[in-house]
Amino acid sequence: MTNKPILIAWLAAIVSTLGSLFFSEVLKFIPCTFCWYQRILMYPLVILLGIAFYHQDDKITRYVLPFSILGILVSGYHYALQKIPALKAFEMCTSGVPCSGQYINWLGFVTIPLLAFIGFTTITLCMIFIRKQPN
Repeated sequence: MTNKPILIAWLAAIVSTLGSLFFSEVLKFIPCTFCWYQRILMYPLVILLGIAFYHQDDKITRYVLPFSILGILVSGYHYALQKIPALKAFEMCTSGVPCSGQYINWLGFVTIPLLAFIGFTTITLCMIFIRKQPN
């Protein structure tokens, strides 16, 4: 088993975690409720994937996939809240920062939830690749 997919997944989790910390701690962006859910799903992956990479443990997929697939769903819905005006009626964030708010909007479509979606998708694809490999 090659450990490149685990390394790529681990790097995606590290970059995603450091990115979220940069946005909140350096740029002082206040995370909304959905941002917190995405953090709850992403941060443990740094530790899990780091340990798996160190031990070259390809069985990590059973622990990582639930987090990363839920992360795709949460970040995808969060991104849809930002980009589809009709969904604002279904917004769950009732106090604090609105989940439909956009601190960044690079090129007219790149927002923080899209960055999280890309991170979770990268991790999920790496885990699926590992599962498809023959033992």
